[in-house]
Amino acid sequence: MENLETRLNEVARIAVHLEQETGCPAQLMIAQWAIESAWGAKPVGYANYFGIKKADRHTKCCTVTTREVINGKAVIENLEFADYDSLADACRDYAWLITRGAPYSASWEEYKSDRDLNAFIAAVGRVYATDPNYVHLVRAIVSQGNIAEAIAAARQNGSATAVL
Repeated sequence: MENLETRLNEVARIAVHLEQETGCPAQLMIAQWAIESAWGAKPVGYANYFGIKKADRHTKCCTVTTREVINGKAVIENLEFADYDSLADACRDYAWLITRGAPYSASWEEYKSDRDLNAFIAAVGRVYATDPNYVHLVRAIVSQGNIAEAIAAARQNGSATAVL
């Protein structure tokens, strides 16, 4: 079984490649991957490492019982989530969602002009998840040393062109 470091290094290689391709910040992608999949150990359905709910663009999906926060109260719901063929496919769809998806368009345009990652995390986090602590969680993970080290190693090694 893969260990956390191996999973982190794999997602960092993909995230760095997609950051170069799309502009989606590798730090944000890795932090949301970590939160949504318990550091890559528990994807939702098949290879959905970001907890992305099914949308019209998805051809595969599964129904999962999940906890959402609605009107300040935790509720359990059965929701449809996208399924992917691989981690790379899930990362590519995440990058598409953050850089082209309607819910994030205004914050993406703002980020492209000011490169304020902290503000972008706040804007994305408020929309991405119903948990009121989500933005705090993302910021905490983004600031971890192991994230910076994995991204630096991926950049030094030339990213993950081969895995995409």
